[in-house]
Amino acid sequence: MAKITRTFDLLTNAEENFNYDVALSVKRNGKWENFSTADYRKYVDEFSFGLLDMGFEKGDKIATITNNRPEWNFIDFGMSQIGCVHVCIYPTISETEFRHILSHSDAKIIIVADMALYQKIKPIFDITGNLKEIYTIDPVEGARNWKEICERGRSKEKEIRPLLEKRRDDVQPDDLLTLIYTSGTTGLSKGVMLTHKNVVSNLLMAFRFATYLKPGDRALSFLPLSHVLERTGNYLWQAKGLVIYYAESIDTIGENMKEIRVNTFITVPRVFEKVYDKIINKGRELPAIKKMIFFWAVRVGDRYDPDPKKRSTWYNFKLYLANKLIFSKWREALGGELKGVIAGGAALQPRLARIFWAANIIVQEGYGLTETSPVVSANNSYFPWVRFGSVGVVPEEIDIKIAEDGEILVRGDNLMKGYYKDPEKTREAIDDEGWFHTGDIGKLDENRMLTITDRKKEIFKLSGGKYVAPQQIENKFKESQFIDQIMVIGENRKFTAALIVPDFVFLHKWCFLHNVRFEDNADLIKKPKVIARYQEEVDKYNEQLGHVSKIKVFRLVCESWTPESGDLSPTQKLKRKVLLKKYSHLVEEIYGG
Repeated sequence: MAKITRTFDLLTNAEENFNYDVALSVKRNGKWENFSTADYRKYVDEFSFGLLDMGFEKGDKIATITNNRPEWNFIDFGMSQIGCVHVCIYPTISETEFRHILSHSDAKIIIVADMALYQKIKPIFDITGNLKEIYTIDPVEGARNWKEICERGRSKEKEIRPLLEKRRDDVQPDDLLTLIYTSGTTGLSKGVMLTHKNVVSNLLMAFRFATYLKPGDRALSFLPLSHVLERTGNYLWQAKGLVIYYAESIDTIGENMKEIRVNTFITVPRVFEKVYDKIINKGRELPAIKKMIFFWAVRVGDRYDPDPKKRSTWYNFKLYLANKLIFSKWREALGGELKGVIAGGAALQPRLARIFWAANIIVQEGYGLTETSPVVSANNSYFPWVRFGSVGVVPEEIDIKIAEDGEILVRGDNLMKGYYKDPEKTREAIDDEGWFHTGDIGKLDENRMLTITDRKKEIFKLSGGKYVAPQQIENKFKESQFIDQIMVIGENRKFTAALIVPDFVFLHKWCFLHNVRFEDNADLIKKPKVIARYQEEVDKYNEQLGHVSKIKVFRLVCESWTPESGDLSPTQKLKRKVLLKKYSHLVEEIYGG
């Protein structure tokens, strides 16, 4: 491997070691469009030439709002190799957040993906003084296109190339690479300042956790590149010599996996849960004998242990049969060649990791934050460095300790410089000894294996003085086929309660089998027979919980919670205060009654 100290060194490394005819690919309008390593270099350099001719200086900010596509890489390396700073913005945030980030970041220009984003951002651009120009990636009538910058650069290549070489040499590992605005669940987002060293140290560390991936393997990218996990993963894939394929849309992930016979991808647990539920629902539709075999295999998978010494010969024989008869079909549905999946962004249900490992698909749950570039810990691909329910081992390069109140504290080369233009919040997050206070509660064992127990700010106290950790309860209840989403409530109240979004696909089938007639979902959640069935489900999972954690009362709601509805952050975390306000009438009904 060539020496990598800045992110754009990855492209030099690719030219030396992985000079591919297909380095990046994207599905557009039903066809895969391929870009070679040579194309990659051409677009990156031309974009840099154009920016230099426009007068861009080291430290200048450029904002992008786009879906995943090869052009993101060209623009990203094109700006970073001349020392410009990439302000990477989620496409799904609110207008208020767009206004805040575009102004606060001091971005000079903005590049958006398509007509829909152009129409959304143009009015904000018009009133944001620091923004000088708006470009699109797709051709949009009446809008300037990012290729104009490339064309400008191409026409000046000879005279500007020496300047590019100088500017590239001037970029140091400690220079600012990017501003990533953390969504948070309250207030306006903060601009996390990450340097080249922050991100590169993280991807080189993560390199050791993906031992099963080889040059030429295929990665599918669909988690937004504005998400630090997908972004660092994107760099990791390039360091490993993988070919990166960008999904056509979130709805075509399954189809795209089969088309490219995917070897790996990065996901958040929410997507994983949907994939699993879809497989289980298909199993429920099988004829009687096949259905019986299917769920026998699921039960075998549910008992899988990564420690080979804990798996008996008889169990291994059953596992072999389950793989032959059932799990092989799961793998085929996911493309047939899937080796492993990285899961992060929120807690993964241990049973999901367990059953996919049983099906010969490595699931590596990790833990980290935008402020830590992001990886703090990860499960490896082999025992003993994998434990279901844990977020894995903390590498030696990262210092970690557990504070007296249980909070996880971290420091290392992966830790951000601070929050942009906010020294006060930086001081709140990073103490005088350089420890970053994560806001997460956890336990660390003698092997540096880390387990997260909850968010510090989300743990609440009942009026009787007992503490409740909602995430653990929510994860337990989400094992139910009947439950799609759940929020546990009860702060300063007498008991623990919950708001539940049913899995309506599964519930509709149940209603058909049990002759429950309904007009729509709003009518369905009021049916006494449905409420009684959910009470059975709540009772079942309550048995596995301590007294104060048991859900005493629940209410069903019929709207799904999404980032677009404003109920989840872009990383799929519950916006608890927003949801409490939205369902205040149900909360009062629960506790008033």
